Amino acid sequence: MGKDHSLTSRRQAIIEALEESGQLSVLELSQRFGVSEVTIRADLQALSNQGLIQRVRGGAIIAFVLPDLSYEVRMQLNAAQKSEIGKMAASMVQDGDTIALDASTTAQAIVPHLKNMSEVTVVTNGLKIAMSLLAYPDIHTILVGGSVRREGLSLIGPLDCGIIQEIHIRIGFFGARGLTIEEGLTDVNIGEVQTKREMVSLCRQVVGVVDASKWGRIAASTFARLDQVNAIITDAAAPADMIEKVRERGVDVIIV
Repeated sequence: MGKDHSLTSRRQAIIEALEESGQLSVLELSQRFGVSEVTIRADLQALSNQGLIQRVRGGAIIAFVLPDLSYEVRMQLNAAQKSEIGKMAASMVQDGDTIALDASTTAQAIVPHLKNMSEVTVVTNGLKIAMSLLAYPDIHTILVGGSVRREGLSLIGPLDCGIIQEIHIRIGFFGARGLTIEEGLTDVNIGEVQTKREMVSLCRQVVGVVDASKWGRIAASTFARLDQVNAIITDAAAPADMIEKVRERGVDVIIV
């Protein structure tokens, strides 16, 4: 009875530790709870079977259900943080730049801060972003993608390489539904992911724009590994231990 109680308590504590830290390795959990790595792996497998956590290489993260929410709903989530992230991202843009913005609501938050820029070209698959940029006559917009995705107000599908390959994109800004050490930047919709992957490959610099709620979460598929990312702009509520691990991977983390 005592052993079963200890087992249950430890597994609950593992869940709480992952909720706090976002992601932990088997070794870290073994040291924290004073049990063998074999025992921790058994705990993680049992919790994974219950759908409470998700196994990743060498450890685990909390399992989150990430529904494909409408654009309007996502615009309202963490709006203040997104605005500050957008302001910081815009400060990295220079007159005459060519930049990429994905169709995320955090990338949308960059747009108002571009209004005083001149001779800037924006490559985007975001319909909302393209429409918003019409108000800025000194910004040239190139809309890429194929099929309309209503939930994301975006175009998804293969990019027209005949046009895009002639464009030198200095810096690209990408929102994400999840960010982990092992999986990098992830998103829910596979079509969106494929388009983002192509956009990422065309950028000299890649910047993730993700508020704190995305740290430690994982969505359906990766569109940018951490070794493809130059910087991440986030807010002060992002988990400090994860920030340190991301920085150890050579990624600049900018906190607003």
